[in-house]
Amino acid sequence: MKKTLYLVLLLASFSGKSQKSTLNIIPQPVEIEQFAGLFTLNKATIISYNKAEGRSVAEMLIQKISTPTGFSLKVQEGKNGGIQLNINDVPNEKIGKEGYTFESNTKGAVISANTSAGLFYGIQTLIQLLPKEIEGKELAKTTWTIPSVKVTDYPRFAWRGVMFDVSRNFFSKEDVKKYIDQLARMKFNTFHWHLTDDEGWRIEIKSLPKLTKVGAYRVARYGHFGDRAIPKEGEVATEGGFYTHEDIKEVVRYAQERNVTIVPEIDVPGHSMAAIAAYPELSCNENPKTFVNPGASIADWYGNGTFKVLYENTLNPSDEKVYEFLDKVFTEVAELFPNKYIHVGGDECYKGFWAADEGCQALMKKLNIRHVEDLQGYFMNRLEKILQTKGKKLLGWDEILEGGISPEATVMSWRGIKGGIEAAKLGHDVVMTPTTFAYLDYNQGENTIDPPIYAGLRVSKSYSFEPVPDGVDAKYILGGQGNLWTEQIPNLRYAEYMTYPRAWALADVYWSPKVSKNWENFSKRMEAHFDRAELAQVNYSRAVYDAIVKTTLKNNKLNLELGSELSDLDIYFTIDDTMPDSFSPKYSKTVELPEGPITLRVITYRKGKPIGHLITLKRAELEKRATK
Repeated sequence: MKKTLYLVLLLASFSGKSQKSTLNIIPQPVEIEQFAGLFTLNKATIISYNKAEGRSVAEMLIQKISTPTGFSLKVQEGKNGGIQLNINDVPNEKIGKEGYTFESNTKGAVISANTSAGLFYGIQTLIQLLPKEIEGKELAKTTWTIPSVKVTDYPRFAWRGVMFDVSRNFFSKEDVKKYIDQLARMKFNTFHWHLTDDEGWRIEIKSLPKLTKVGAYRVARYGHFGDRAIPKEGEVATEGGFYTHEDIKEVVRYAQERNVTIVPEIDVPGHSMAAIAAYPELSCNENPKTFVNPGASIADWYGNGTFKVLYENTLNPSDEKVYEFLDKVFTEVAELFPNKYIHVGGDECYKGFWAADEGCQALMKKLNIRHVEDLQGYFMNRLEKILQTKGKKLLGWDEILEGGISPEATVMSWRGIKGGIEAAKLGHDVVMTPTTFAYLDYNQGENTIDPPIYAGLRVSKSYSFEPVPDGVDAKYILGGQGNLWTEQIPNLRYAEYMTYPRAWALADVYWSPKVSKNWENFSKRMEAHFDRAELAQVNYSRAVYDAIVKTTLKNNKLNLELGSELSDLDIYFTIDDTMPDSFSPKYSKTVELPEGPITLRVITYRKGKPIGHLITLKRAELEKRATK
């Protein structure tokens, strides 16, 4: 039977005639119809649940809406509420474990699901159907109406995640909980917690106390990450922090209440500088002066994917002490995180120190391997066996394919989609998280506007992501996630700015049907959520309103091409050292730029009002970015 996706409203009857859609739900539901008529929420409205597991969801809904509405709504068991949260007596196979149905009319709203997770996602849709003031932090004067709709909704992918790096910069448990809450609102169900790296070890391991006593702190430094100075002799490390076992348990419980699974990452064998600073004997050189990196450049990158590490940050795969250390670490990690996966990193592991180490060379001879790269496969197989004794599955970045891993290992494809394709064809489960679509730490617009980062990724590009590559069996693609590395992100406010709206785009990619993808439709919903984010005091980027500036060289002439992600913006520019406005030249076609030391200034307008940032580029920059 053909499934119908209601991207435009169908003529139907449900307490009235169908009407023009005013719905701006993210992620886009699978099927949705809107009809005439409204249900008005008031202080007498009752929220009911028919089974015990629905009570916590009802209480969460009340907690969310109580402040802006001022209502102290009553919760009761049964099916008599104006808002009903019902667990199906007979499972609805179509919607699965996380799906729900939602029906509202002038009399009330009913959310039905097979599980409490489905009810939770149903109330996220309900909240988005209420006026935007529901997101506010104080009492609002408005009429709290819900439009008459009929929704059937369920996710496309089982894995819908975001990775949050708390090693490069430490974030408090309250910040982490707030970030998880925001993700859950967009129906993400996986929080990948990057807990260790060269810049800090963030999780208490009671059997190895120096990991946090030493590894969790670095010397204070300011300025651009990668340009900072290494520690001075005798300088005290004061910057950082870590999570105790109790902190971890609290955050895990908080996430579980919001149907979010936390996947911890302990990044090994590379990216282990903080661990080595605490226990130098774990490295090949055993240098007692190893430090926790404060954001200095510790590697030379050669632009072709190869690199050389200047300060040792790699565990010694030939030393049995390393595997004893790992067993202690993962014993405690496994006890704290109930999900089946532990992420072990495996990325950007520099092999130069192994190649020069006598112990590693002896191990290679014993294993009858000729290439030092194959030692990573040996290390990962040893590590996987350790995880198996804890009842856990190994998950790692796509470099874990190097040297061979067991078929049970799960791969995260980050270096484009190639690693994911290779892994899927070998029979591995795959989470697609390529830099080209999913790296939330990349700049979102014009590189001269935001603080400089080594790459860019526009929200429209994230929205265009298709996680299942051509020729790959979809059963091996668990889903995908966005990754937020925090080298240049010192606080939660800026983490939000880098995350949104791109995470909203990825929420659509991972939840909504492939056939529903429509940039014009999404951009309308996205802009409605800008207003909601402001009321919720959640930061976001407005780079989508900025002009896109491209230059080309043709017959030794510099040509200017201007564009935008949104179709209804007007673009004005000047090259005569004046400030552009709506009376300046309006861009309509490619412009041949004159010779001379010109400066280009560009701004966008909508409906006669400026909306984007002013972009200013000198001729040298325009020539630098020109393509032939």
